Amino acid sequence: MKFFTLFFFCIPLCFYACTVNYSLSGKSISPDVKTFSVAYIDNQASQIIPTLSDDITEGLKERFRSQAGLQLLSRDGDLQFEGKITNYSVAYQGVTADQQAAQNRLTITVFITFTNTVEPAKNFAKSFSAYRDYDARGSGMEELYIPEIVEQLIEEIFMNSVATW
Repeated sequence: MKFFTLFFFCIPLCFYACTVNYSLSGKSISPDVKTFSVAYIDNQASQIIPTLSDDITEGLKERFRSQAGLQLLSRDGDLQFEGKITNYSVAYQGVTADQQAAQNRLTITVFITFTNTVEPAKNFAKSFSAYRDYDARGSGMEELYIPEIVEQLIEEIFMNSVATW
């Protein structure tokens, strides 16, 4: 009888004491981090797309609200993001036999300054760049790929700021 009593009380205690935290997303945020702030990502590229700054700024806010569970502040969060769009360009990637553009490459580059007030060793200031190649003969193709590129940039910024791998 002592064995069963010991078994039913000790085993749950062992499971409670020996937990392992893991995340499939790879994020690792200190429990002391409760808030974040994202300053407006200004578009300083030579070619201006009117909604691009808003798309990146709001995308970062949404990613941290939904996947990190942090409270958004207008400024001075535990995690702080500032930045600017430094490049928006379309370049020819290939030509056809009659010297027409066959593919274009749309590239967007963002420079981000990340400040972690809880763990300053994780601070960084660096550029993130993403691109998509598309058929140059279609019209309106460039606009179709902007959301994909923005999503990729947001993912890279998110993972660089809170991932442990």
